[in-house]
Formats: sequence, structure tokens, C-alpha cells
Amino acid sequence: MRSSIVLMMARVSAALALAVCLAACTTVSGPDPMPFAAAPAPAMPDAARYGAVTDEKFPVPAVSLADLKPRYMRQLVDYQTDQPPGTVVVDPAHHFLYLVQGDGKALRYGVGVGRAGMEWSGTAKVSYKREWPRWTPTSDMIARDPNTYKKWSVGMDGGQTNPLGARAIYLFENGKDTLYRIHGTNQPWSIGKSVSSGCIRMMNQDVIDLYSRVPAGTKVVVLPSGAGT
Repeated sequence: MRSSIVLMMARVSAALALAVCLAACTTVSGPDPMPFAAAPAPAMPDAARYGAVTDEKFPVPAVSLADLKPRYMRQLVDYQTDQPPGTVVVDPAHHFLYLVQGDGKALRYGVGVGRAGMEWSGTAKVSYKREWPRWTPTSDMIARDPNTYKKWSVGMDGGQTNPLGARAIYLFENGKDTLYRIHGTNQPWSIGKSVSSGCIRMMNQDVIDLYSRVPAGTKVVVLPSGAGT
């Protein structure tokens, strides 16, 4: 009898031990304990600003996430320059455009620039600006590629397919049109590349932002393509 009682108590003890073990391995519902929570992702430039714009004369589609490279997204950065606040500085070598803010800061945008042999550099001023501008290829562009450009020799109205995009900022040097523009593009994949016919292209969302910040008369410095900051 005594041996039966001892055996029963041993079985009960084993069952309790097993129950404790199983309880310890059970997943508890609810939030993870704070000490083991995953660290938040590093802060990135705000991608939401590259969403669709619907309050324009023509809708501006969102930029594909595949084309949104954090390096070329609009952001405030440290930037040392002797240019006064309000100056636009274009650095073709690194595909950046800076709007100088002062106090060692600048608003930086990614840009696409002219391919080899088609660059322009120098100091200009914003002569005038246009929303959804009309585009006319230059005579050099038509001579170089008539199949592409000749049909537009009388110009193309503004719109989603217009290569100048949502805005154009016209650069003059010593009162003369340089024929170079800062403008939007319907090819956001080209930002960060040297593929244009010489102009400085920006994502439409960025050129709309820059357009609102730079009045006529703004100084624009375009660095030589091999003299980046």
C-alpha cells in the first residue's frame, strides 16, 4: 500500500513538472516585451512627397518606388559654400542641385544632367518661369536626330508627355538665353544620370517645389561637370 502511494505521488510530481515546462514554452499573446522589440528602421527622406499630385492642371503620377533612390530624394543637408542664401548651385558631377539656405545648410535635390559633350556650365539668372511649359526642340536637336525631333519643330503643348514636365525655369547669362532649363521630366528613372540634351531635369514633384522657392532674378551657378563639391 505504501509503495502504491509513493508511486502515485511520484507520478503527480512528474505531471506537475511537465505542465510547468509546457507553460513556459507557450507563446503568450499580446505585444512583444519592450527589451526584445526590433529597433526602428533608420530615418529616410520622406518618400510620401513623391506621391501622385492631383491638384495640378494635369495629373502628376506618383514616382515608382523602383525609381526613388534615397540619395536623390529632396532633403536638407549640410553644405558649405561662399554663395549667399537663395542661390541655386548645380553639381553635375554628383547629380545634385542645391538651394542654399545659409547657416551651412542647403536643400538638396537629385537631378539628371547633360550627357558628355552636351553640358553647360557658368553663372546665370532665372529670367522667367513657366507652369506646364510649351516645348520646342532646338535646331541642333533637330539636325542631330530629325526622326525624333523634326515633327515637334513648331512646338509641343504642355502636358504629361511633354519632356519639360510640370515646370520650367529659364536660365539667361548676361541677358542672353542660354537655351538651358531647369525643368521637370516624365522619365524619373533618369534622375542621377547624364542622359539629357544638356538641360537640368528634376522629378516633377521636386521641380514644383523648387519653382515655388526661386523667383525671377535668382542666381544660378552650374559647376563644370568635373568640378563637383
